[in-house]
Amino acid sequence: MEYRRLGSAGLKVSVLSLGGWATMGEHVDPAVTREIMRTAYEGGVNFFDNAETYGDGKSETAMGRVLTEFRRESFVVSTKIFWGGEGPNDIGLSRKHLTEGLHKALKRLQVDYVDLIYCHRPDPDTPIEETVWTMDNLIRQGKALYWGTSEWSAQQLTEAYSIARQHHLLPPQMEQPQYNLFVREKVEREYLPLYSLMGLGTTIWSPLAYGVLSGKYTLGASRPKTRTGFDAKWFRERALTPEREAKIKKLARVAADLDCSLAQLALAWCTKNLHVSSVITGATRVDQIRENLKAVDVAGRLVPQVMDRIEKIVDNKPA
Repeated sequence: MEYRRLGSAGLKVSVLSLGGWATMGEHVDPAVTREIMRTAYEGGVNFFDNAETYGDGKSETAMGRVLTEFRRESFVVSTKIFWGGEGPNDIGLSRKHLTEGLHKALKRLQVDYVDLIYCHRPDPDTPIEETVWTMDNLIRQGKALYWGTSEWSAQQLTEAYSIARQHHLLPPQMEQPQYNLFVREKVEREYLPLYSLMGLGTTIWSPLAYGVLSGKYTLGASRPKTRTGFDAKWFRERALTPEREAKIKKLARVAADLDCSLAQLALAWCTKNLHVSSVITGATRVDQIRENLKAVDVAGRLVPQVMDRIEKIVDNKPA
């Protein structure tokens, strides 16, 4: 396993991590969850990602049960706060919801503190200044170590950073955007000035583009099941367009030439971007996590000629 600093922070996270979105606490048996997490942990994964909204908290509960078996100093765990419930104050990034949401997450995860806490989305109803002050306060209370954002714009991040510097508060350290062979704009263009300005790290989600870069929906001629939460119309119109299907078939030939799976190729490609601190993977079976972990070795095969070949296929490099 390779470990990278979280941007300019001293914290090091495994380049491949494990998340609980749409799997743990919902569609995976607790015994299988334990085996998946232990396999990842024994394979060098030290970062486990979660959120209050995943399975309405059940994902954090399932993950927390297994984390109690690991030495606390040996792993990094996160939560993301925004969607917490039905009430008017159970959503967003207000001081009230951030504080109460984190307290609930700590109980579910069975830890005294989380290493990373994210603002899961921007909140137009809460001043960024209120959010920055609250995050600083939660960290100084020892309930979190670093804070960041997910799917914020560069402008919003810059505003949060400026407020923090102006008032001598702790600024955001990391962002969690979607990043994969088909979605590249934020990581490769929009955030580019922030890596040096803020020391921003990224822990990217959906490296397989909702699973389409595994090839199972194109090469295997299957379709996502209802339980995954995908709307079939949206999936066909946005996630798996005919253009993407054609590119996936060409990428599969690259993977075959490298003697690896398409999923391993897609994960390895994400790790080649050194602005990516960690690639969050998911798994519903133990064999999936074992195969995903091999992407670390596949990354070494992505020499410049192979990267150029991939670039010509996807043909979407941000200007």
